[in-house]
Amino acid sequence: MKITVNGREMEIADGTDLKLLIHSGKVDPDRVILVLNDSVVKNDLWTRTILAEGDRVELVSFVGGG
Repeated sequence: MKITVNGREMEIADGTDLKLLIHSGKVDPDRVILVLNDSVVKNDLWTRTILAEGDRVELVSFVGGG
């Protein structure tokens, strides 16, 4: 099925949850905010949130600095 991640179309398997999506990329799950279809999803809901055809995901990483 096709979803959009950070503006890029991506093919994923049916039944993929947000946690699996995060761990399949080069993203530190402790340093990312996940936005699904314009709503922030807290990390304790990632395993219970199954992606669907056409979903839009934005992964917003934050970094420290000064």
